[in-house]
Amino acid sequence: MVHGNPTWSYYYRKLAALLSVNYRVIVPDHMGCGLSDKPQRYDYTLKSHISTLNYLLDYLHIDNYSLVVHDWGGPIGLGCAVNHPQRIDRLLLFNTAAFRSTRIPFRIRVCRYPYIGSLIVRGLNGFCLPATFMAVNKRLPSDVKKDYLQPYNSWANRVAIHAFVRDIPLSASHPSYTDLVAVEEGLDSLKKRNIPMMVIWGEKDFCFNDFFYNEWQKRFPSADYHYLKDCGHYVLEDGWPQIRQLAINFFKLNEEVVPAL
Repeated sequence: MVHGNPTWSYYYRKLAALLSVNYRVIVPDHMGCGLSDKPQRYDYTLKSHISTLNYLLDYLHIDNYSLVVHDWGGPIGLGCAVNHPQRIDRLLLFNTAAFRSTRIPFRIRVCRYPYIGSLIVRGLNGFCLPATFMAVNKRLPSDVKKDYLQPYNSWANRVAIHAFVRDIPLSASHPSYTDLVAVEEGLDSLKKRNIPMMVIWGEKDFCFNDFFYNEWQKRFPSADYHYLKDCGHYVLEDGWPQIRQLAINFFKLNEEVVPAL
């Protein structure tokens, strides 16, 4: 399970508990995120994150796996998958992209501006904090909101959060543009293998909106699509009851033994 920005492995807590009944579940925190180290001088780029995830899978001797991705977890996780498509058993996607686009909300674009961007994201916590209410359609419980913010409680600890925002490749001149193109072009290798794929989408996502949902449908028309109304970007928070049953069916879990989360 590969998380995005500005979440961490905590985002998958319920789904991980559900699937752990039948599967070994690996939910890493990207470098600079969650409980991972947060080096101040580090190459926080798409290429680096893909390489790190590839290294982790090789280190753990993972030869076959199902992949769950959300947000930035899309290009990172699928960046691994397209390198070894024969290893993938199933794909589950939540509000993400792994292809080029110039669409970006102004509230995110301003966080990329020189000087003011670092002040907003790292100084004022103007990315992690707003996400706890902008990325959901239903109010998060106070303890859940606190848990999302806990790893990102200082200027230094928000280094990767800002780096992710700056690493969005909107043009060919961006350092990560060619790496995103490689992921995008590799998607065909997954499609050709007819890997079971399910896409669960929160309708009220202000960032990964219908443009991205429609693009997935064009690229993978045979996938199983579920468009959840009244769910935001953190679709696992807003739509868990529906997603729980969808996951049980997709991963063929025994309903008699799964936890009642």
